[in-house]
This record gives sequence, C-alpha cells and structure tokens, in this order.
Amino acid sequence: MKTLLPYIYSLLFMSFASCSIAQTEKDPWTEKQLMPPDSLAEILKNPSGKIPLILNIGPSGAIKNSIAIGEGRDKETIEKLRNKLLKIPKDTSIVIYCGCCPFVNCPNIRPVFKLLTEMKFTNPKLLNLPRNLKVNWIDRDFPMN
Repeated sequence: MKTLLPYIYSLLFMSFASCSIAQTEKDPWTEKQLMPPDSLAEILKNPSGKIPLILNIGPSGAIKNSIAIGEGRDKETIEKLRNKLLKIPKDTSIVIYCGCCPFVNCPNIRPVFKLLTEMKFTNPKLLNLPRNLKVNWIDRDFPMN
C-alpha cells in the first residue's frame, strides 16, 4: 500500500490541477455579449420586433422561438451547427443558451460560443443564465414553446 501512495497523490494532484485549469480558462464571451433574460423575454413578447436566431445548445427546455441544436459539447453537434451557420449572414443576431447548470460548470456553451467567434459572427450573445434555465427563465414565467 505504501508504494501506491505516491501514485495516488500524483493522480489526485493532476485531477485538481485540471479542474482548476478548466475553471480559470478565460470565457470566450465578453460582458457585453451576455444578454439578460428579461431583455430576451421582452423581445419575444413584442410581436412586431425582430427576433434573433435563438439556439438551444443543451438538454434544457425550449425557450419560445428557439431551435434545438443538441448539446454543444458534442463534436457532431458542433459540425452540424457549423454547416447550418454557413448559410446565414455573419451579422445575424444570434442568442445561444444551455441552462443545464451554472456557467462555470456548463460543458455546452463555450464550444458553441467559440465556434461563433471562429466563424466571425458579429452579433453573438449568450443568454445570461448564471444558475440554470429553471431559476433564471422558467420560474420568472418567461416565454417557453
């Protein structure tokens, strides 16, 4: 057992180190690119307003007018989305959301936001759901499909 302790300690250290690296990695969006939930809700309540392209990139519920893409952490989903995005203008207003968990833990939002940036979209937004879709959207009685 004593001979295994150094290996166990090194595994624990690597595990903690990778967690802290993932959590300190800079988010691909800026503060200005976070859209408050009440702002999107107001847009959706205005029948004459211009509705952005709303992409559901997680397993959570469907916000009104959103398109379910699949989980953003999956490479297949990213490629499917890339192909769809090739057909739309770069200045399209796009709002993405997941809502499965707090931003710091979400595996879906970063890959999709990075894709939008790489593809040079000029108006991407991340719906600011810091806790989850239920708390930050559904419980506030905002529009759902």
